[in-house]
Amino acid sequence: MQPVSIVATVLNEAQDIGRLIPSLLKQIPPPAEIVIVDGGSTDGTWEWLVEAAREAPNLLPIRDETCNLKNCPGPVSRGRNVAIAAASSQIIACADAGCTYAPDWLARITAPIADATAEYALGGACLDLADPTLWDIASAPFFGVKLTLSAPSKSCTARSMAFTRDLWQRIGGFPESVLLGDDTFFDLEARRLTPPAFVECAKALYRPQNTLLSACRQLARYATSDGILGVRPARLFRNASRCILQALALLSLPWTVVPLLLVLALQCWQAFHPEWRFICRTGPRTLLARFLFSVLVPWIVAANQIYGLITRKNPTNRQNLQP
Repeated sequence: MQPVSIVATVLNEAQDIGRLIPSLLKQIPPPAEIVIVDGGSTDGTWEWLVEAAREAPNLLPIRDETCNLKNCPGPVSRGRNVAIAAASSQIIACADAGCTYAPDWLARITAPIADATAEYALGGACLDLADPTLWDIASAPFFGVKLTLSAPSKSCTARSMAFTRDLWQRIGGFPESVLLGDDTFFDLEARRLTPPAFVECAKALYRPQNTLLSACRQLARYATSDGILGVRPARLFRNASRCILQALALLSLPWTVVPLLLVLALQCWQAFHPEWRFICRTGPRTLLARFLFSVLVPWIVAANQIYGLITRKNPTNRQNLQP
C-alpha cells in the first residue's frame, strides 16, 4: 500500500476524540501519519492529543488557533488545508470528529487512488447504531447519512473522502470562506476535473446525538453555507417549490382536500422511501419523527439558503462558543 496521510481538524471535541483517534490508529495497514489540527481547544482535547502522540509515533497533532471561527470564517476548511499542507504523503484521506472508522476503512477508501484508477474517492457516512437518538434516525437521510453500511452512497461528505495531493492543489484547497459545506464546494470543483470513485463499505460511522433542535440547527447551518457559496441552486428551487405547494394545499382547504392529500402522499414518499425496510422496523415514534422532520426540511433549507445568499454571513457553532 502506498503511504497515506489521514487528516482531520478538531476544536473542543473532548467527548469524541477518544473514539476517533483509536479507530484511526487501528487501521490495517496503518497510515503513514495521522495529522490532527486543533483550532485552539479549551476543553482538554489538545492535551489528550499530546498525550496520545507520546505513544503513537504516527500521530501528529498541530495546534493552530487561526483554525477557529474567531480568527477565520472557515475554520474547518482551514484546519483541513493546514493538515494537508503538513502531511508528507501524496494520498490524503479525510476523517472527521464525531465519527469512528472500521479497521479496513483506510484501505478501502484509498484503493482506487492507489490502483491509479481514480484521483478522488468518496465513501459516505452511516449512522452509528450503537446508541442513536430518535432524531438521529429521523434526520439521517436529509444529511446524506445512511442507516446501513451496505447502502449505496454518493455523498460528498469529508467524513470519508480521499484524493491526491495534486488534485487538492489544482482545486486550491478547501474554501476558507464558509463554516460548513466546504466539502460540497470541494466536491463540485473536483468533479469538474475528474470523476469520483464511489467506494462500497468505506463509510464513516457517524454519531451526531441529535435532538430535534440540534438537527434543525445543523440543517440550517448547511443551507446557509450553500447560500454563501452560491452552490446547489437546484436544491433551493426544489425546497422552495415544496414550501409553495404545502402553502397552496392549506389555502385550498375551504374548497377541497385533494391538494393536501396529494402533498401528504408526496411527503410520505420523501420521508420514508430511503431505506424503508429499516425505518419501518423502528416503531411509530421514529416514523412520526421522520415525517415531522421531512415537513420541516423544505422550510429550513429554503429560508436559510436564501438568508446565506443575501447576507453572506456565517453562523456560529457550539465549539467556538466555548470560552
